Order: sequence, then structure tokens, then C-alpha cells
Amino acid sequence: MKKAPAGGGLAVARAWLWAVPAAAGLFCPANASATSLDPAIAAAAPEIVVVGQGVERLATPGSSSVINEVDLERSRPLSLNEALRQAPGLYPRDEEGLGLRPNIGVRGLSPTRSSKVLLLEDGVPLAYAPYSDNASYSHPPFRRFVRIETLTGSSQIRFGPQTVGGVINYITPRAPEQFSGDVFVGFGTNDYLETDIKVGGPLFGDLRGIGHFNATQFAGVRENTDLDFSDLWGKIEGAIAPGHDISVRFGHATEDSQVTYSGLTAAEFAANSRANPFANDRFILERATAALTHRWKVTSDWSLITTGYGLWFDRDWWRQSSNSAQRPNDASDPACAGMANLNTTCGNEGRLREYNTYGLETRLSWSGALLGADAEIEAGLRRHSERQNRLQVNGDTPNARTPGTSLNGGVRENNLRYAKANAAHVSARLTWGPLTLSPGVRVEQIDYKRFNRLTGARGATDISETVPGIGFSYALGDQLYLYGGVHRGFSPPRAEDIISVAGGVVELDTEISTNWEVGLRSAATPGLFFDLGLFRLDFDNQIVPASIAGGIGATLTNAGSTRHQGAEAAMTLSLRDMGLMQRDDVYLRAAATYVAEAEFTGARRSGVPGFSAVSVSGNRLPYSPDWIASAAIGYAMSDVAEFQLELQYTAEQFTDDLNTTVESADGQRGKIDSATIFNFTLNAHPFDNGTGLFFAVKNITDERTIVDRSRGILPGAPRLVQAGLTHRF
Repeated sequence: MKKAPAGGGLAVARAWLWAVPAAAGLFCPANASATSLDPAIAAAAPEIVVVGQGVERLATPGSSSVINEVDLERSRPLSLNEALRQAPGLYPRDEEGLGLRPNIGVRGLSPTRSSKVLLLEDGVPLAYAPYSDNASYSHPPFRRFVRIETLTGSSQIRFGPQTVGGVINYITPRAPEQFSGDVFVGFGTNDYLETDIKVGGPLFGDLRGIGHFNATQFAGVRENTDLDFSDLWGKIEGAIAPGHDISVRFGHATEDSQVTYSGLTAAEFAANSRANPFANDRFILERATAALTHRWKVTSDWSLITTGYGLWFDRDWWRQSSNSAQRPNDASDPACAGMANLNTTCGNEGRLREYNTYGLETRLSWSGALLGADAEIEAGLRRHSERQNRLQVNGDTPNARTPGTSLNGGVRENNLRYAKANAAHVSARLTWGPLTLSPGVRVEQIDYKRFNRLTGARGATDISETVPGIGFSYALGDQLYLYGGVHRGFSPPRAEDIISVAGGVVELDTEISTNWEVGLRSAATPGLFFDLGLFRLDFDNQIVPASIAGGIGATLTNAGSTRHQGAEAAMTLSLRDMGLMQRDDVYLRAAATYVAEAEFTGARRSGVPGFSAVSVSGNRLPYSPDWIASAAIGYAMSDVAEFQLELQYTAEQFTDDLNTTVESADGQRGKIDSATIFNFTLNAHPFDNGTGLFFAVKNITDERTIVDRSRGILPGAPRLVQAGLTHRF
């Protein structure tokens, strides 16, 4: 809800003045992967080890995975979703082609808007309302990051509030000690053009800095979906006094895209799978973040990390349709009356959102001997606040940006939603020889408020939950570990679902699960790593849309008991590291998730309109394919060139709780067929000056796929070709 145009100086200044008391650095691994911007740095920055590397990663009590910079460079992904396919347990579903609004599912949980996942950047929440509306409508460019960590085991209760699925943490590069940088320029089909620059070096004293800029344009995977995104980010870190280190992060992003919310009907998709009839829709975004972390090394055994963080997010989404059943905006509007008038007299809806999020968190750590074990204990406190300012403004014409006066014009929604959360956790890591135990507990308490400014109605309520967990790892041999654990999962409801528009409290139970896992992880053979795991998620109550096929904005309801169980695996192999090749290398990586069961287990009636008397107990949950797999084989010719062929597979899936197989006329129901996508990448380094070239083909066979039906049919990406240049200095 912009008071000035996107990127306007006054809006930006106000955002920064508000956001300065804020934070970062909670999640950085102690041994972040090295790049040209990350030489060995003597002065440590504030950080908390999550997954770690080497033996530390192998001994992690619970399932985890890492996607490093080498993996990203070899595959040259175009979108975040493509990159995340490399991690087991994740189901990243595409939308517009760049992953700007990611949809990430974990172990069979719904991927819609990544609402069951806790997204972090260096430990700071990426979502603008993780407690009251954990939906992702904005995401930084993944080229900012040098490492992506996922954590789905019991250790994730150190972080919250979303613990039913998993944690995805993006690691930004360390500021280098010497002036250096990276330049990436890419171009390709569908008007793809991207420029990405990282530059850093010493500033003054022991402080170093790094800056990142990204500008991306893309015509999307459908007609009339031009995307235009820019992101500016920076970090200053280093020691300010003996025993005192700081990290300051700040960022600003804008997006001005021709994005449609609605999918296609069955007839529209059959006529033209890339169609988008809503040429006048617009998505305008501005986001500002700031963060400050201070680490005090009190003694050799004690340390205190305090982090403040703030985020300002403003989004205006003007659109003529919210789902494929809305053709056109409102058939009762005499001025519109049909699709023939879509670009002339049909009105639109402005979904205008502004979020203010800020918090303060502190973590006290101690290491020493306890109960005969080498012990590490951490205790943390958080105070977090969210404010949502939400408007719906209906205009009279396709390009209206103000309230109209027609039958469907005017202000249709005007309310404020608040959430204030207090959280505390205590976790330990106790090691007796080969055995490591990691018990912990997290407590979350949330106060909700909602104020309807159209009617004056007010409502308030609160919830609290205790989330315990314990994990273990056991060294069966040299770099061979058995791991496992169990923890209580917790996902809070949205403010709009627990307090009605009239101010009443809705009887919506907290989403609670019990998550089990056991696995085997090994790097015992040089050049070979594997991780095999079994998982089970038992939900006392899973929250789902009241109408599964009703689109993302549907009211949520209690689904009762559900169960997810299956297996996941990851492997990497390098013949050079195994000593079977000298200068050249043949390498392999693979990740697979098998969700054998994802079903309603309790008494449950269908949420599909007209089928409320039909029992769906025993049916499979929507958008939960039983197989997700990614594999790549590559050949590296010394340091001169590298070829990689990648496969990405998604099994068929249902899209409603009835497990309907026949496609509905609006396209929102019906089975989604399996998809097999092949990608090819060539990286070449013909020069000695740090300059490289790349060439990539995505979806080589140009397979026509469907990725979503929740608001109508959304197509997957067609064949895309990209090329470009990289340079490191």
C-alpha cells in the first residue's frame, strides 16, 4: 500500500529509519563454504552452528542436508525451486519461473506458499509474518547465497515457530579480507537477462564489508507475465573490541511484474497451455530489511549472541481474477458482463498489503563437562512482533489503481492484524565417546489481535505451546553415523483464521505433530557420501483449506489426524576424490524422497463444495507425490570445462481430498500427471584470468507439464536456453 511509488526516496528513507534496530547472523555455520569472497578469515563473525561441515555435519543428531556453491555452479539453476531439488525431503513447486514466490513442501506437507517451512537467511526469518501469516510472496535472489542448509530433525526446535516441516537456512558469503568480487551475466530465451555482482573487502580497523546487487528480467513461463526484480544487499562484520564481534546486514528489493494470480480453466489450457488472458494484472513490491548481531565472548566457556531484526514489506497486487472460476472478476457487474470486455470495461481488485515485523533474540551458550560428557548447552529468548495492514480496493477498469464507484467498486477490506510472540528454548548436546544426545525444549506464546476498520469489529485471542524433542547420533565406525530422534512439531494458525472478520474467535486448533526419524550417514570412503533415512509425521491436527480446490486464499479448517511416512536418500560420488582418476573427474549426485503414506487417518469429511457428506478418511493428502527425485552425472575435464546432465522427477499427485482423477472444467481438480525433466549444463574456463562461460538447456525435451491446480492450471516451464559469463577477481 504505497504512499509513494516503488523505490521512491521518501518511502525508502522511512523504511530504513524504522528498520535500523534489527538483526542477523543467528544461523551461520562455523565453516561456511569457501569462495573467492570467502578466504580464510581470522576474525570470526557472530554465528551459530546449525549443520556444520565435515565430522560435525556427520554427527548432527537428526536429518540435514547442504547445497554448496559448487553444486549451484555446476547446475546453473534459473530458479530457487530448481536449486532446492538437490536436497532430499523437499518438494519445491514452480509458479512463475524464477521462484520469486516459492512453494516448498517437506515430506508430503503442502507446498503452498511454503507455509509449513521456516525460511531463514543467516538465521533471520525471511517471511514477513512467520507467526500470523507464514506465506512467501517474496524471496531474495538465490545467487546471493553460497550455501543452503536444510534441517528437518529434532535439532530444528532451536528455531521457530514453524517446526512441523523443516528449516531452510540460506547462508550469505563472508566479507573477504582482501578486495575481491564475483560478476555473473546471463541471458537467454523468454527475454531472460540477469546481472549479479558481489564485491567486498576491508573497510577500517578489523571490519570488512561485502555488497551484492542483482537485477533480473524474464518473460516468465506464460504469456503476459513479464518479471522485473532488483535486489541490493550488504553486510559489515568483524571485531569491534577484544571478545566483541558484530555483523550488520541491510537490504532493499523492488519488483514490478506483470503477474497473474489465477490459473487456467481446462478449456483455456487445452487451447493454449501458455495462455494468460489477464494482460493488465500487476504485482508491485518493495521490501527493506536490516539486522544487527553482537557476539560477546564472555569467557572461553561462555558466549552471548544478541540479535535484533526488522523488516518492512509493501505489496500491491492488482488483478482481475483470483482463481479459474472467476471469469471475469464479477459476472454481476453490468459494465463487465463477460470476457469480451476484459481489457476495456471490466474492473479489477487491488490486494494491498503492508507488513512490519521486528524482533529481538538472545542466545547464551556454555561448553564444558557435564555428567561425564563433553557438553554444549544453549538457552535462548525471543520477543517478536508483527503488524499487517490489509486493504482490498476494487477498481472500475482493468488498469484502475484507486477505489471505483461502480457496483463492484470501492473498498472491500480494511483491517489490521497483529501478533506478538514470546519464545524460549533450551537445548543441549552431550557427547560420551561415540554417542551424542541432543535433548531440548521450546516454548511459544502468541497474542493475536484483529481490527476491522470497515465495521469497527475487534477480536483478540492467544495460544501457547510447548515443543520438546530429543535427537541422537552414534559413531558406528570412522565417519559412519547412525542418527535419529523425535520432536513435537508446532505450526501456529494465521491471524485471519483464528479471529473472524466479525471479531469472533474461531475454534481452530493448533497444528501439532509428532515427528520421528532414523537414518545412517557416512563419508567413510573418500569421494563417497551417502545419507539414508526413514521418517514418520503423525499429526494430531493438520490445518488445511476448507475447500482444498478453493485456492490459496481459502479459509483454513481442522483436518484432524493425518500421517506421513516414508524414506529419503542422498548420495554424492567423485571418482577423482576416490583416487580412480587424476586430473579429470566423473561425479554423481542424487537425492530422492519416497512418501509412502500421506493420508487422512482420522474421521474427516470432504471440504470440496457439494461433497461434505463424503468421508475422505484413508485418502491421500493433496499435493503429496509419492516420489520426488533429482540426479546428475557430470564430467570435469581438469579445470578447463565441465558437462552435467540432470534429471528431475515428480510423481503424479492428487489435488483434492476426494482424490479426483477426472479434470474439472475450472481446472482446479483432477490428477496431476508425473513429470520427468532433463537439464544440461556446460561450464568452461578457457582463460587464466578468472573468466568463465556457461551454457544451459532446461527441460531439454520441452515436456508440457502442470505444476499446480489450486487456483486453476499453472503450467511448468517450457524448454529454456541460457548462456552467460562469470568473472572472479
